[in-house]
Amino acid sequence: MKLTDFVTEVDLLETEDYKVISDGSVISPQGIQAGGFHCGIKRKRPDLGWIYSEVPAEAAGVYTTNQFQAAPLKVTQESLDVEQKLQSILVNSGVANSCTGEEGLQNAYNMRAFFAQHFSLPEHYTAVVSTGLIGTQIPMEKVKQGINQIPFHVQEAEQFGRSILTTDTFIKHIAIELNIDGQKVIIGGAAKGSGMVHPNMATMLSFITTDAKVDQDDLSAALREITQSTFNMITVDGDTSTNDMVLAMANGMAENKTLTKDHPEWDVFKQGLNIICESLSKMIARDGEGATKLIEVEVQGASTHEAAQKISKTIVGSNLVKSAVFGNDANWGRIVNALGYTGEPIQLEKLNVYLGSITVIENGSPVLFNEEDAITYLNQENIQIFVDLKQGESQATAWGCDLTYDYVKINAAYRT
Repeated sequence: MKLTDFVTEVDLLETEDYKVISDGSVISPQGIQAGGFHCGIKRKRPDLGWIYSEVPAEAAGVYTTNQFQAAPLKVTQESLDVEQKLQSILVNSGVANSCTGEEGLQNAYNMRAFFAQHFSLPEHYTAVVSTGLIGTQIPMEKVKQGINQIPFHVQEAEQFGRSILTTDTFIKHIAIELNIDGQKVIIGGAAKGSGMVHPNMATMLSFITTDAKVDQDDLSAALREITQSTFNMITVDGDTSTNDMVLAMANGMAENKTLTKDHPEWDVFKQGLNIICESLSKMIARDGEGATKLIEVEVQGASTHEAAQKISKTIVGSNLVKSAVFGNDANWGRIVNALGYTGEPIQLEKLNVYLGSITVIENGSPVLFNEEDAITYLNQENIQIFVDLKQGESQATAWGCDLTYDYVKINAAYRT
């Protein structure tokens, strides 16, 4: 799939500060390597991937809110807690290593140890990530053999992207070039996610790399804030996973003056990080299992930002709304219905609702519109729903996808 299918015109707008890199990925920043191949966890497809930085990098992470965190998350958090630095990330797909008890936890520690030894790194410089079937032990002999075969000095971003996928239908990556202090700085990203995706870190993984020199505390704070408005604002099916995380590595090889929140160009870097995260979020939402359309719900005029977030996520997560979009049915009543059960106070007489540029509700009353125009609009791949509450100044945007017959087929046959 083409990047331009999922990144908005605003994101792709090149200025003196931002430039989208053609075929950009996690290896676009200086000093970053990545690759992936098949080690035997899956039957045929790539299932073991890695990212490696030539030098230790300042690191930050955001993790799933599911109370049953998988073993790799615990090990990765322990790694970051030592120095808040990483130099490598090891990822397997096919087996989640979740709900696997002490054996699973030891397997995660062993994966970290084997990989660190292979690259002659301190163990705490390695993060371990798994995604796939819950409740199954990782075949450690296959993984160990795979780690021992990992080549040095490899630049295979596409293979890394493929190695982290489960039910995804395409790889998801992006990179942009920034101008900081007159120097070139690059931020790259890769992600996976298709099913079990729901706000508050659902089944999705995202890896962000940059050669910028960044203060760790400020990087961590920025990642948490941006995750809240990007990755945490997507939903596919309302299920929250045990495994998901966003990891960021900043190795400083661009040799810029250290970026902190007090740096005059901090906002340039932070906006670049936001572009990466929002772009990957849209790709994940568009690749929802069985999905044919990306749905974007923007709520404005809310009394608080939290209310705007809750309302937009509720609408985009409504199965009735998602089904209507799939069927090209301009059934605005389903949008209003979802608004009604958000628990947020809404003054119906002020409400405006739009399907793209088509007004369907104005000041709480239905508006006559051309059904054929609505069908034509809903037949597109990117659908926008706008809700104006006219009760305040806050706004938020959430992303999701339509609900199709194929979603049930894919999940009914997942173990087989």
